[in-house]
Amino acid sequence: MTADPAAKPSVLFVCVHNAGRSQMAAAFLSSLAKGAIEVRSAGSQPADTVNPAAVEAMAEVGIDMSAEVPKILTTEAVRESDVVVTMGCGDECPYFPGKRYEDWVLEDPAGQGVDAVRPIRDRIRTRVEALITELVPAQHPDAQ
Repeated sequence: MTADPAAKPSVLFVCVHNAGRSQMAAAFLSSLAKGAIEVRSAGSQPADTVNPAAVEAMAEVGIDMSAEVPKILTTEAVRESDVVVTMGCGDECPYFPGKRYEDWVLEDPAGQGVDAVRPIRDRIRTRVEALITELVPAQHPDAQ
């Protein structure tokens, strides 16, 4: 991952609007990794606000995303990240050799109510937990 073994790994979550999936993933990673991983999120066409149903769904599991703001995807954000997880931006993401790229196929929560967002949230959490185990196994609370 990082060139310096003492440096913490960094992850960038990207979806088109940076208002739902990528925001939930970043919030879970920030909460569950407890500072062991640098976390970023961005979108190729960021929305004006974070999806209220995503904010509500995350609040149900004790994570406050109400102050988050969608951010524009920059080349620098990709360059500075060890792992880039896309969630629907496809070929709009800059590519740098040596980076780890993953595409998480998840339903878009845009325009859906909290009942539809909950299962998306839960799938994101499962994937984030697996990512933490891969990047910093000793930091994950369930790591043995």
